[in-house]
Amino acid sequence: MRLYVGNKVYSSWSLRPWLVMKAKAIAFEEQLIPLRDSGSSDRIRQVSPSGKVPCLVDGKAVVWETTAIMEYLAEKFPKAEVWPEEQGARAHARSVAAEMHAGFTSLRKHCPMVMTQRFKPQPLPTEVQADVTRITQIWNEARTQFTGRSHPPFLYGEFTAADGMYAPVVSRFHTYGIRLDAVSQAYVDAMRAHPAYQEWLAGAVAEPWVLAQNETETIIEDLRAKK
Repeated sequence: MRLYVGNKVYSSWSLRPWLVMKAKAIAFEEQLIPLRDSGSSDRIRQVSPSGKVPCLVDGKAVVWETTAIMEYLAEKFPKAEVWPEEQGARAHARSVAAEMHAGFTSLRKHCPMVMTQRFKPQPLPTEVQADVTRITQIWNEARTQFTGRSHPPFLYGEFTAADGMYAPVVSRFHTYGIRLDAVSQAYVDAMRAHPAYQEWLAGAVAEPWVLAQNETETIIEDLRAKK
């Protein structure tokens, strides 16, 4: 099984299934194709019908949309519990994952993912703040309704595909210094401390590629400068 991904610093969609597969101990081979590099578009089109990453190749099966990859993994590895076991939690997790997949375009546009940096906090446009408010509402809902005090601090207790879907948002909130309520900040801290997240971050720090258009804010911390 091979997962094609883009740059770990910037490729938010690649992070999602990669993180879930690592967190769930699903064995795979990683193939990184640098984005916007010479010949990268052609290389991606050779494996991905959409011309985009991530793309999962498992024998003759090719899966090229993030949510479809999550469902494929859930079907192939039922014991991994990619989605929450309890039906109500599972329905909620799939709903918020789909909302993430289809929405929050203002946050994505205004705050592109740059895993290795922190920028000086800036006032958020109204439409971006609306996305932040909705995301933190989702996180509080999940933590209130579907987890108990004894569970690990993820959205539905144990790490699931929903956490993978929101991992790039975790990165963005940290990078842009976005102020959060206590529950949401605790979730960000727990996600950033997860070993799989830390492994991806270490890979990002080691990358040589820089996409200048994604790094336009005042930088107050650059992990790549410390390596």
